[in-house]
Amino acid sequence: MISEDNEGIRHGPAGDTAPAASGASPPYPAAPPHVPWRAAAAGRRLRQDTMTAPTEHAEHARRSSRRPHGLRDLRRLVRYGISGSTAAAVHLGVLTVLVEVAGLRPVVASAIGFLCGFVVSYLLQRRWVFATDLTHGFTLPRFVVVIGLGLLINTAVLWLGTEYLEHHYALVQLAAFVVVPLNNYVLNSLWTFR
Repeated sequence: MISEDNEGIRHGPAGDTAPAASGASPPYPAAPPHVPWRAAAAGRRLRQDTMTAPTEHAEHARRSSRRPHGLRDLRRLVRYGISGSTAAAVHLGVLTVLVEVAGLRPVVASAIGFLCGFVVSYLLQRRWVFATDLTHGFTLPRFVVVIGLGLLINTAVLWLGTEYLEHHYALVQLAAFVVVPLNNYVLNSLWTFR
């Protein structure tokens, strides 16, 4: 009896497999789950991350899975700090040039500087910090949501600290400078660029 699974592979009575086709195809040997290249030869498509490696690579994979991801995460966190600092410097630089040289009002100049910093931050995080190949159509709206949430958190922290607890605004803003980037980092790493 020959049956066909949901991947289009026909299974014969002895466990032999062959791609489902209208013509006669030579049967391929059954592909055990630990031998992905045979499954691929049988016409199945496997994702790279679900494939197991040959024995010599399996040992390397087993050893590296024991390695903590702390160093990689620390490197990414440092890159995140550098990209945020770069975006802030661009924001401040554009603000200063537009106020001092172009004679724009500070609020307008700051809004333009924020947009320039936003673009720099997004591009650096997408390509360098999180190194994703996801499309802009996928990541940019998520990034905007995260930035908007960061703005809400910043506003809430400032309101709570200055209005309710009656602390000096500069100290409260320093606290927000810790909370908001950490929140943004977590959301960007777990949601925006995944």
